[in-house]
Amino acid sequence: MNEGVGTAEILWMCLVGLLLVQLLFAIWNAACLPKIRSFQRGSIQPPDLLVSVLIPARNERLHIEECLESVLASHTKGFRMEVLVLDDRSEDETASLVQAIADRDSRVRLLHGTDLPAGWMGKSHACHRLVQEAQGEWFMFVDADVRVKPDAIRQMVAAGCAQGGGLVTGFPYQVARTWMEKLVVPMMMFTIISHLPIFMIRRSASPMFVAATGAFLLIHRTSYEASGGHAAIQAHLVDDMSLAKAVKRAGHPVLLADVHDVTSTRMYQNGEEVWNGYKKNMYEGMGRRDALLIGTMFMYFMMYIVPPLGLVIGLLTGNETSILYGFIGTLLGMAVKRVSDHIGGQPWWLALFQPISMACVIAIGLASWQAGRSGKGYVWKGRRYS
Repeated sequence: MNEGVGTAEILWMCLVGLLLVQLLFAIWNAACLPKIRSFQRGSIQPPDLLVSVLIPARNERLHIEECLESVLASHTKGFRMEVLVLDDRSEDETASLVQAIADRDSRVRLLHGTDLPAGWMGKSHACHRLVQEAQGEWFMFVDADVRVKPDAIRQMVAAGCAQGGGLVTGFPYQVARTWMEKLVVPMMMFTIISHLPIFMIRRSASPMFVAATGAFLLIHRTSYEASGGHAAIQAHLVDDMSLAKAVKRAGHPVLLADVHDVTSTRMYQNGEEVWNGYKKNMYEGMGRRDALLIGTMFMYFMMYIVPPLGLVIGLLTGNETSILYGFIGTLLGMAVKRVSDHIGGQPWWLALFQPISMACVIAIGLASWQAGRSGKGYVWKGRRYS
């Protein structure tokens, strides 16, 4: 009996030790993430260059006007700006709303989508079409649900010029209103801060070390062409990560920066959209590798679900070992979440719900794996992807 208790305590100590290492890594990793505003005083070369802001839009009636107005309010000292919006066969008023703005601001031009060619994903084809019409030296991809502050685009261009081309990206502040949004959406930053050595994104040429979001992504024309652009990744569901990897393979630099204080987005409007959006991306984002996804979900269960379960069971049974280590492990897990939430600008109290957030992520991850493996595929914005 004593030997069994000793073994259990050793396992608890190993789990708590792993969580402590994870916390220390997250703190160090967060410190490695450069602030985009640190580039705001950088020079933009050559002077008066043209930046093409490219916005793919499908059924974006709720977002497109505010997005465009925020882009058009940008400070453009040192560069010129054109804004191209592609209405990707929307079934709502997206096109008419864009045209109304284009009628009063000559910088805006509305393009119309066509039938999706075989082998293409919807967003990749929309971005490809936009690039074909763009005249700029830099392409600034902005999702329709993103809002930018006046200096955001200029800071991105200054960062791109400072690194001599390549790709610059960052995750906007995530506006979350429903409980499902609050629990799940900030976990995107959690996965990066917890697992990806951020300093390696800039220093390593390996496409293994990359993170990107198509919601706010700047790329130099030369780097885009060298990577093959969206034509080279036309069948990839997670197009932003695929593009960033292609840029690295072409030998061009990639920078991930903290942009949450100059951009914001509400990616999803309700719990169903959160579920379907993450379900679409998780299995694909792991390269459809079963072992990687299942292994990651198991690791998350052990590190972030077992400690609070152990604490509850310990309180019910009076097991002091489970109470002690379950409590410490739960606090450490919440502390890791707090580090990532701080980087993303999220409120401190969200970390208290870390076990529930992780349970949601695990459930969505398994649903994503099942849909991908079974061939049922994913549905997003009225289109089915397999």
